[in-house]
Amino acid sequence: MATCVWMPCEEREETEEDGAVIVRFSNGHVKNTDQLDFKLFRHVDGVNPRKKTRRIVAAESDRLAYVGSNFGPGSLQCNNLCRYFVGVLDKQTMEMKVQRAQIFTLQPSIPGETVVNDDKNETKSYRQKVDDLIEAFGTTRQKRALSSRRLNEVGNETLQKAVDRAAGNVIDQKGLEVLQQEVADSEAQTEVALFLPPFNKNADKREDVYPFSGLLSPNELNALKQIGERMVGLTSEDLLKMRKDNSPETVLRLLEHLPKDPEARNRQACCAWYLLFLIRLAQQKKLYYKLAEDDCPRLIYNKVRKIFTVEMFAKGRVRSTVSASMQVKLASHCLALLLHMGDQTANLTLLHRDLNISERKMLEVAKAMGLTLSRPQEEHRTAFLELPLVRYDHHPEERKRKKMQ
Repeated sequence: MATCVWMPCEEREETEEDGAVIVRFSNGHVKNTDQLDFKLFRHVDGVNPRKKTRRIVAAESDRLAYVGSNFGPGSLQCNNLCRYFVGVLDKQTMEMKVQRAQIFTLQPSIPGETVVNDDKNETKSYRQKVDDLIEAFGTTRQKRALSSRRLNEVGNETLQKAVDRAAGNVIDQKGLEVLQQEVADSEAQTEVALFLPPFNKNADKREDVYPFSGLLSPNELNALKQIGERMVGLTSEDLLKMRKDNSPETVLRLLEHLPKDPEARNRQACCAWYLLFLIRLAQQKKLYYKLAEDDCPRLIYNKVRKIFTVEMFAKGRVRSTVSASMQVKLASHCLALLLHMGDQTANLTLLHRDLNISERKMLEVAKAMGLTLSRPQEEHRTAFLELPLVRYDHHPEERKRKKMQ
């Protein structure tokens, strides 16, 4: 019985030539290797550790060419994880010499076909590659989710095309400029509706445009009845003391000119206290709980906290504060309340000073409410509510030009 001895070859340095090259053909076996011309190509960059080991084997014949490499999508992925050896047996001495080897898979090279396939693989995104893996090796649940997502994408694309088609028809019918104006008006109305008091666009009377019930309901007005009686009983000395204590001038003038009719007098006194409460809230920019315990009825306190404040967590507890948008909302409600107490007329100069906001912001609120503005007289601006309401055009570009000039 013949025996053989395994004799490993001497270790070679990495700088020397590679060991044996073993090739296999993907489309069959070669009967006559003499008809093939084999060539081995190595990368020109011998310093880069990733590129210096790259090899390409080419086999050419009269009919077809074969190409294989140890890198890229067509190579064996196990080449980087395994080391291969080949043994050559000498039948005379029965000794086998072991040689390092590399395995290449040669595939037919058709001009133009390989480049196209590579381009397709390179253009695929990471999401598409993952989808291909799920489609080939994924579980039933993953495949079902993939199919559902693709159907949704098709549905969204169909919906988007339908929306684009409908939008194009509307633009052709109305025109682009008309649509842009309608969008601008809609956005302006949406922004205004965020801070304006309840508004009745179909009102026939001036007092019904911003109804009083939207500012103070009958129950809320009844809750202020006792406070209104105290306000009616204030003397001239009390008003003088309030003026020295920097009370709002708008409220003081209302208390100085209360109507003579008892019912109207008590109602305006209640409204004056409510206006005072709103102005103090705008000045302090915080709503304190002690106000509800001392003077403010709980019904009014809860309403003001819900409509005119936002909750903010600070110093370990929740506080009700007045943001910039809430300050504008306070200004619009105070202005609407003044209109009802002043025969649909209000002094904007006194109000913006009491609220600690700029005159420009006060004028913007009055314009948003559709009020008629008077010319400056003795450093005071007055607003009137007249039907139909005034519609102001907003031209921010013109304002920028004026500032630049």
